[in-house]
Amino acid sequence: MSVQERKQRERADRERLIVATARELAEQQGWDAVTTRRLAERIEYSQPVLYSHFRGKREIIGAVALEGATEMAAALRAATSATNGPRERVAALARVYLDFAARNPAVYDALFQLDGGLAYAQEDTPEPLKDAFAALLETLGEVAGDGVHPGLFTEVFWAALHGLATLTRAGRLLPEDAESRVELLVDRLAMV
Repeated sequence: MSVQERKQRERADRERLIVATARELAEQQGWDAVTTRRLAERIEYSQPVLYSHFRGKREIIGAVALEGATEMAAALRAATSATNGPRERVAALARVYLDFAARNPAVYDALFQLDGGLAYAQEDTPEPLKDAFAALLETLGEVAGDGVHPGLFTEVFWAALHGLATLTRAGRLLPEDAESRVELLVDRLAMV
């Protein structure tokens, strides 16, 4: 291994450490607790080293969002591939999406609530974000219905899931009705 390759590997390892540490800190204490000073202390590197990887917290949030999008896409695909029939796939997708949001609140915030400097629904949207949407579209597109654009249907269904995830996390919805909400969403919106 050349010196250049070793340095690139070490740089990539440091970057992964920064992102993992930011994510861990955000999940434990919220995004307000994630500061460059705290991150530098936790990873035992100086702030200038941290800034050599990320210009600031916004880029770190973006990196966490991209990592989370990759994980979400994998979870959605795993859940939907393990079921038979369109209704079961849509219900599995909804449950996994809501579970992901509940289990990873800081990552979910990085993806959909905070400014990570990422373009959404545009030509320059990063590939992990496009792939997460594609993971939704793969299942939801097949139940969009006649004359309904699959992408548009996916956006509306996703918006409903996001609303459920956000309202549930804020304590605005009764926890005991969570499964009934999923069933209603699948039966009425997806109509499968």
